[in-house]
Amino acid sequence: MTRRRALVWAATSTRLVVGTALAAGVVLAVGVGVAAPWPTHETQPVSLSVTPAPADTVLACTGPLLALGRDASDAGGLTSAASSQTVSASDGSPLDTVALTASPAISGDASASALVAAPDGDRRSDAAAAASASVEADDLRGYTVSACRQPLIESWLVGGATTTGAADLVILSNPSDVAATVQLSLYSPTGMSVPAGGAGLRVDPRTQRIVPLASLGVGEEAPIVRVTASGAPVSAVLQSSLTRTLLPGGVEQTGPVVAAETTQVLPGVQVLQSAVDAGPSGATTVLRVLSPGTATTVTVTVRDERGDEVLRQEAPLEADLPTEVELAGLAVGRYTVTAAADAPITAAVWQTTGFGEGADFAWYTPAPLLAAPTLVAVPAGPSPTIFLVGGGEAADVTLEPVQGPGDAIDANVSAAGVTVVAATAGTVYRLQTDAPVRASVSYASAGQLGGFPIWPADAAAAALTVYP
Repeated sequence: MTRRRALVWAATSTRLVVGTALAAGVVLAVGVGVAAPWPTHETQPVSLSVTPAPADTVLACTGPLLALGRDASDAGGLTSAASSQTVSASDGSPLDTVALTASPAISGDASASALVAAPDGDRRSDAAAAASASVEADDLRGYTVSACRQPLIESWLVGGATTTGAADLVILSNPSDVAATVQLSLYSPTGMSVPAGGAGLRVDPRTQRIVPLASLGVGEEAPIVRVTASGAPVSAVLQSSLTRTLLPGGVEQTGPVVAAETTQVLPGVQVLQSAVDAGPSGATTVLRVLSPGTATTVTVTVRDERGDEVLRQEAPLEADLPTEVELAGLAVGRYTVTAAADAPITAAVWQTTGFGEGADFAWYTPAPLLAAPTLVAVPAGPSPTIFLVGGGEAADVTLEPVQGPGDAIDANVSAAGVTVVAATAGTVYRLQTDAPVRASVSYASAGQLGGFPIWPADAAAAALTVYP
């Protein structure tokens, strides 16, 4: 019996040893297999590099200065108060003019238009246009200048008011062949809202729809409007005018701010002696700023034309609530205002020549960075100047006339500096720079203010990778 047990024990032990060895071998083989490189087979997808056909270059111009309610029997009627003078040029195909039909209709001869340049062979034509106008009437006076802009899907209108004495208009232009539906969102002390007067606005093809700002909200001292379009992009402009106790106090056509960004640079602000003299009577330089959706703090700096900082201040911003920051104590001079925050903001600077008879005002909007060659149109106006602001690197800038009587201009701009050069009215320049800069065109004289930022040229269509 003992010998049998020994044999059973031996057989069992042998099976255990052999099983353990086999298991260890399997584990080792799997480990070696995992660690060893496995054969691979890669197949690259078939792809094609395709460059889209270049599109037309389209610029929508604001049109004449408009007067609201001149006819006592038609309080909402619009009248052409002064026609505008346009300067334009293309570096490719010639510009064609397309008339825009106004809705509601405007009394008078002047009308708005769009400028269209077809592609020049296999490249898109660069084009620029800007217009100016002045008016002297019992209900409207002042000077205004505005650039003809590319239509956008989204933009911001920073400026204007709907308080007593204001007669502001939102001008929506659709130069395309497709109808657009536009929503106007109002930002006010109560936050963001979509008033009934700003919802589902149809802008027919090749038309201009004009909406009184007061239809979005009455009694608003510092409104900001977000413009969003579907179906087709639109060009949005705010015409603002002011009457103080039956005394016209200025007129302006303010172009859109393209997008909210963490840093907004606003060059071209000009403070005249009349504004300094009027300082004790009220704020003559004011920054209006909004942080959509997020509370933050804005830091405002003001630099003179030498690039020296002359003012710095901070202000808290509540989400969706427009805020105005008075830029007090500025001496006579030319300035660049920078507003920076941790969250995206949109902003504009209001400047007036004073509060008495013959006063005018202007809204200055942000200037984007320019790197590629860009055309700059300089329409008629008092003492036109071009502001060049460094974008972080020193830049050599050339302004070469492509149309008009002006001479070539060479300028050096330091990395964080400001250079101001005199321009010739009626000239279209080609701006070329070896490093990014910001730029604007500005005008100023007794009782006349105006200006607009220079936007970069539309880039040529980039190649697309297509996977069939």
